[in-house]
Amino acid sequence: MNIKDLSPQKCLDLLKESGCSDEVIKHSLAVRDVAVRIAYKTDADRNLVEVGALLHDIGRSNTHGIFHAVEGASIARRLNLPKSIIRIIERHIGAGLTKEEAKKLRLPVKNYLPETLEEKIVCHADNLVDNSSRQKIENEIERALTDGNREYAIRLVKLHKELSDICGMDLNDI
Repeated sequence: MNIKDLSPQKCLDLLKESGCSDEVIKHSLAVRDVAVRIAYKTDADRNLVEVGALLHDIGRSNTHGIFHAVEGASIARRLNLPKSIIRIIERHIGAGLTKEEAKKLRLPVKNYLPETLEEKIVCHADNLVDNSSRQKIENEIERALTDGNREYAIRLVKLHKELSDICGMDLNDI
């Protein structure tokens, strides 16, 4: 399937057909709204960002644990979605995961760190949305620190700063 074939409505249909709940779809729409606002402040591919944001949690149709990104990438492969979308789905967890963290979490051992601008935007927009409500990045950082995940908290801060600098504004205010 070509990215141009993936309209927002087609993405919503894929989420429903995959078995995503109304809550997951509502969350995906909220993430999409934030991600697209960020994309407009950058030279990112806005269509890729919108589609990636809508589909980032498709794996939650089968699991709500950390494995949902791997499951989502698997679903996306079965749907013959573009590799750029598969990578967004697979790399959107938190601020990404290193190979070592993936191994500790019993995920397939590989790098899950977002690399492209579009991957980073969707990943970070997800961090700025709690359920379907906006949140400040400090809330997610505090959650990471409370859970004892200092490395994740540091990556959150770095990703927030990187994208805020690109956008010329604090993304808490977007």
